[in-house]
Amino acid sequence: MERIGLFPGSFDPLTMGHLDTIERGSKLFDKLYIGVFVNTNKHSFFPVEEKVKLVEEAVAHLENVEVVSQETELTVTTAERLGANFLLRGVRNLKDYEYEREIMEMNRHLAPWLETVFLVSKSEYSHISSSLLKEVLMFNGDVQKYLPKNVYAAIRKRGY
Repeated sequence: MERIGLFPGSFDPLTMGHLDTIERGSKLFDKLYIGVFVNTNKHSFFPVEEKVKLVEEAVAHLENVEVVSQETELTVTTAERLGANFLLRGVRNLKDYEYEREIMEMNRHLAPWLETVFLVSKSEYSHISSSLLKEVLMFNGDVQKYLPKNVYAAIRKRGY
């Protein structure tokens, strides 16, 4: 059986923690889709089209990774449409694990055939999140080391 993964997220912005999870995940799956999805609980920094472009540039070195986007369906529906049999999720800490476990249980209810794989973040990324980086950027803080170069350049271009 071919192992096809889907790593869903808002990636707003894509962080080095996300990129590390993608790189590690690309070694586990024959094909890994990065799903740039809308999080209805978050205010977007970049429009979806720009996020897709930025993620594509950041993962261009990974042959088995493809970026997709959608704004109108459940993650499990997208996974089924793509032929994915695994969801990939990054976990930074216990709080993340509790949140991700709730989502995993609901996804298991909706799509029992879809398995969730958690990758624990490396310690150098365990304290960062897109939301935290956006907050620091709003007050002109330096977050360059936590962002892929192309993402940092796009943020600087926006005046942050």
